[in-house]
Amino acid sequence: MAALAPVLEDTSLLSRLDRSLYRLERVLALLSGLAVFGLMVLAVGSVGGRHLFNAPLPGYVDWIQQAMPLIAFMGIAYTQRDGGHIRMDILIGALRGRLLWAAEFVTTFAILGLMVLLVWGSWAHFQRSFDFTAPMWSRDSSFDINLPLWPAKLLAPVAFCVLCLRLALQLWGYGRAFVLNLAEPVAVPLVRSAAEMAAAEAEHVSGADS
Repeated sequence: MAALAPVLEDTSLLSRLDRSLYRLERVLALLSGLAVFGLMVLAVGSVGGRHLFNAPLPGYVDWIQQAMPLIAFMGIAYTQRDGGHIRMDILIGALRGRLLWAAEFVTTFAILGLMVLLVWGSWAHFQRSFDFTAPMWSRDSSFDINLPLWPAKLLAPVAFCVLCLRLALQLWGYGRAFVLNLAEPVAVPLVRSAAEMAAAEAEHVSGADS
């Protein structure tokens, strides 16, 4: 996507870890996309069954409930790596050098702290649902066809853990850039100016037309 920020690579340990984690993030993002496609197929089947046979797909809402964490959470680390999350760059975009990397380090550290808390809370939520001694290892289930809810609840802490790893790598990158006063550090999304983003958008559109 043209709106994504460039991420530089080299042969350093940081960059190698970045690329390894990126492969995992792409798999998770692919699973998220497949979940969206699967819900589209279920919607067609449910609506078609309702109109053609007066029998909608049983448990359609239950499957939506199961797929929501896949759609909502599994691609967040992938998007964080490429700088695709929405944020305000008015101040950050005006900074340069160590001041820029210090600001990025502080904001990334704040996000990491929040995500650690979310990992802790979402894991506790999963534990309240999971029980080895219960049928299908679940203390709760969906309303219609009684799907166990613990698999969906497990996806949130898993996705948040991957995001924490991504944020930790970016903290390393920003800290390294601050100490060494690097102009273009590796393994972090670089801030682009409005002109650069517009040029990238134009290149993206012209490439799509060709």
